[in-house]
Amino acid sequence: MLKEKGYTFDIAFTSMLKRAIKTLHLVQDELDLMWIPVVKHWRLNERMYGGLQGLNKSETAAKHGEEQVKIWRRSYDTPPPVVDANSSHNPANDIKYKFVDKQLIPKSECLKDTVARALPFWYDQIVPAILSGQKVLIAAHGNSLRAMVKYLDNMSEADIMALNIPTGIPLVYELDADLKPVKHYYLASDDQVCLLFT
Repeated sequence: MLKEKGYTFDIAFTSMLKRAIKTLHLVQDELDLMWIPVVKHWRLNERMYGGLQGLNKSETAAKHGEEQVKIWRRSYDTPPPVVDANSSHNPANDIKYKFVDKQLIPKSECLKDTVARALPFWYDQIVPAILSGQKVLIAAHGNSLRAMVKYLDNMSEADIMALNIPTGIPLVYELDADLKPVKHYYLASDDQVCLLFT
């Protein structure tokens, strides 16, 4: 899609998680951009589901009840229980975060927490790249991307909770000089986007 439409980029940002890094590599390879700088950062990671990490939906529902799980997944500001300190799912125990202050590493997050985690990276890293004239590519996750969309589009908590960003379809933002969205769109037809949610 990106190649067909003539897109190119000067710098890429991604999370520390393998699936986002692999997605970025696929895009870079397709666009012959393996040479551009890539910034990997934990602030672009997917939402940390705390004690729910590593459980599938049926296991989680059996353990906590479907209604409670729904609240944790759909509430803007109600995080799940924290991950156990000794759990293999606790990012504080993962070597790739050894340079991150352990107090900053989330033990559980609601979407509100994910927004608070991702936005400093937007301001500190992505905004300067855009202001310097670079074309930016971000390969991240549903919730870390929703954090940026919430900020850019000034969305309410209810609206951002209802928003689903389809996997694998590029979302393009065109910004003015003040970094306000002029327009944004998916590089797919409305029908193609809708098919992903049916």
